[in-house]
Amino acid sequence: MNTQETSSSGSDQKGFESLPLSPSTQATLKQLGYLKMTPIQAACLPVSLLGTDLIAQAKTGSGKTAAFALTLLANLDLKRYAIQTLVLCPTRELADQVATEIRRLARAEENVKVLVLCGGNSLHGQRHSLTHGAHIIVGTPGRILDHLERGHLRMDRLNTLVLDEADRMLDMGFFDAIESVIEQCPKHRQTLLFSATYPEGIVRLAQKFMRNPVEVKVESLHLESAIEQRFYEITPAQRFSVVAKLLNHFRPVSALAFCNTKQKCNEITDYLKTQGFNVLTLHGDLEQRERDQVLVQFSNRSCSVLVATDVASRGLDINQIEAVINVEITPDPEVHVHRIGRTGRAGEVGLALSLASLSEMPSVVKIEQYQKKDLSWFKIEDLAPAGGGVLEPPMVTLQILGGRKEKIRPGDVLGALTAGTGYGRDDIGKINVTEFVTYVAVRRAIGRDAVRNLNAGRLKGRPVKARLI
Repeated sequence: MNTQETSSSGSDQKGFESLPLSPSTQATLKQLGYLKMTPIQAACLPVSLLGTDLIAQAKTGSGKTAAFALTLLANLDLKRYAIQTLVLCPTRELADQVATEIRRLARAEENVKVLVLCGGNSLHGQRHSLTHGAHIIVGTPGRILDHLERGHLRMDRLNTLVLDEADRMLDMGFFDAIESVIEQCPKHRQTLLFSATYPEGIVRLAQKFMRNPVEVKVESLHLESAIEQRFYEITPAQRFSVVAKLLNHFRPVSALAFCNTKQKCNEITDYLKTQGFNVLTLHGDLEQRERDQVLVQFSNRSCSVLVATDVASRGLDINQIEAVINVEITPDPEVHVHRIGRTGRAGEVGLALSLASLSEMPSVVKIEQYQKKDLSWFKIEDLAPAGGGVLEPPMVTLQILGGRKEKIRPGDVLGALTAGTGYGRDDIGKINVTEFVTYVAVRRAIGRDAVRNLNAGRLKGRPVKARLI
């Protein structure tokens, strides 16, 4: 196995024009603002575009999705209307994000069909979608295996297999399912494996299913200077009130707060709501529909604080998180680094705020030893409200009945919201089109007017049913 190590200093970043990509793909990259490759892209793409199997160590947020998406699109033969790529992901949320990124990068090509197959949606509906065919399937191992065993999926034309966040899939108990899925793929294919860590299960998969893979490792996936870490010593009784003080002092537009248990998530969420904060929680007890709505609102900046456990947050890839708050210290130092790595992305400076009681100090020492540097401690009494009243998110979310099934596109929604209303593109935020429902963020001040205007108008020639969530 060949191994390459790459530094992420970024001082000598290469442009995508150095890659053997089609002119239409190069044009799309420029339109999307993809000017320079991230370290993981620069390490992977020259290798993977040659058709070589690849093992890449990369965390969420490093630009890995584009690294494998550009490769699978280069392998695609649009004249063959058959499944040519399978991307396995640990969660439905990550699968949706991956599919969205692939569609963005493929938009210069005509009729590239990407289909998401995950739990939470009916098998019958997915089977119906499969009868219409697809080029690229993105899904979770369990649901993909279910379709294979029922004979709904054919993999005989597959040329590219991607395992995204492979270590997370193994953590979630998917090894046997992954193995069964791969055994039903053609032996002559390209396999791309992405993983933040390199546990024994990854070694077993690579040895059994990959052909002379090149191993790529990026030394540092987050610039140390991009994340400012601050630790605060507290008593257990102070924990919740100090979280509120941190939010009022630093006033992040979006903050991700981590707890070690579902119970603590619910308790801090209830407390922050009593203090006037716009807060949502993410844990395993939520139904898929509720989980989807929570993630949409947080990612489009309609929610100030998202409280989550580590298990619930796996596979999330949300940019523009100004602060991470460790409401409780995790006993695993690697998890701590993974938590704080959710902020300080894409050249932004992030803030990581950690609360530690006396009983948590052994875990703090582990973090200090793991990071090989002294931690910075600050005083609670220095936290003063920054002013500006109640911390409110800048956007609100509108839900529109109708999605991809009705062939609704983001441009249709943008047109319906801005045509003859006096609103501009700057008033509209992120637009998420799902299978049956569309979510759109608008400036908080125009939320109710936007709903009224939508319900009084038409979208794709049909009446609109919209509401605020």
